[in-house]
Amino acid sequence: MNMVYVLSSEKIPLMPCSAAIARLLLKEGKAKVVRRTPFTIKLYAQPERTYTQPLTLGVDTGSTVIGSAVADEQGNIWYLSEVEVRNDIATTMKERATHRRNRRQRKTRYRPARWLHRRNSIKTGRFSPTMRSKIDAHLREIHFVQSLLPITSIVLETGTFDPHALKNPEVLRKKWLYQKGINYGFANTKAYVLTRDGYTCQHCKGKSKDQRLEVHHIIFRSQHGSDEESNLLTLCKTCHDALHAGMIPLKHTGKKKGDLLHATQMNSIRVQLLKLVEAEETWGFVTKEHRLLAGLPKEHCFDAAMIATRGNGPVFQIQTVLVKKCIPDGEYQQTKGKRSEQRLTTGKIGGLRKFDQVRYQGQNYIVKGRMSTGYAILMDFSGKKADLKPIPKFARMRKVSARSSWMISQRIMPSPSCSII
Repeated sequence: MNMVYVLSSEKIPLMPCSAAIARLLLKEGKAKVVRRTPFTIKLYAQPERTYTQPLTLGVDTGSTVIGSAVADEQGNIWYLSEVEVRNDIATTMKERATHRRNRRQRKTRYRPARWLHRRNSIKTGRFSPTMRSKIDAHLREIHFVQSLLPITSIVLETGTFDPHALKNPEVLRKKWLYQKGINYGFANTKAYVLTRDGYTCQHCKGKSKDQRLEVHHIIFRSQHGSDEESNLLTLCKTCHDALHAGMIPLKHTGKKKGDLLHATQMNSIRVQLLKLVEAEETWGFVTKEHRLLAGLPKEHCFDAAMIATRGNGPVFQIQTVLVKKCIPDGEYQQTKGKRSEQRLTTGKIGGLRKFDQVRYQGQNYIVKGRMSTGYAILMDFSGKKADLKPIPKFARMRKVSARSSWMISQRIMPSPSCSII
């Protein structure tokens, strides 16, 4: 069943209705469309009495994808969504800093450095731009759902991660490693590796008679090799030089650098969300057990559904999942190319901005780029460029919605084994 979200004349969210009832309200002039995706109508007149149910918003927090769902006390699911969070902010800011540094070196070398003059760089309690973006993405999704449905309670699935245990699971069995660590009694990791290998070259076993020993990264650091002892090996200088020259092979297996960035971020996101949102807290292992008992596949939206129903079997009243992808709020590149003086238009061209949603040849697209000659480059909601020939003209497309903080679309819900209405 396709559900339509309903707002009162004062924009107070009411219980959703069926598509047939919404069609009648629109036909009789009692309501108007206020949002296409998800389809939402607003009543012109305040009804004599309104009926709402207690609804619970379940949020599967994440550093990459956020899942959210809304359920009533009977386990009926009225809303499902997945939000792709931005993870490109740090890379983008490094590129921006590189371009600015390049320009300052070429044109403004006489200006003194002014980094310490910036309030945002020296204020206390400051979060990094990436963390601020991810926390705001969670809050934006919560507020968005609260604007559609009469939410009475919120449940957040959070988690605390132990980066030391994720990096070295042995500490879970030997608690004393938390205090002493694997390098306890050694000056550093290099000293530990030399002692572990008996101060002997692990390739020639001392046959080269070279007394100069070096510690080698099995997987090179240029290939994201780890600095842990499991990726280090003792070699004599002769074998080490021959190995890097490609003259001898090495049969040992190494280890790549582990990525604990997202686990560290989730520890901070959890604390901030619980401060900013009045919500209950649940844990990932609880959600997993409930999802397995319900026979649902591993999807963020299904995890959120189990959180919202508090473990009860969900009954899906909808057949689609909202898919949102967070995007920048504006365009910040001012010129074309690294050293060009040609200015780029960051405003509208032909009434269109980048990331506006348009309809062309019966399908919806997102504006990827615009030309002052009246043409536009379009892409789908995943960001893939649409191969359209001839190049679409402004005059042949219709603007559907203006740019916002995310691109939003719908997809058919993955087929679960539990009931669907």
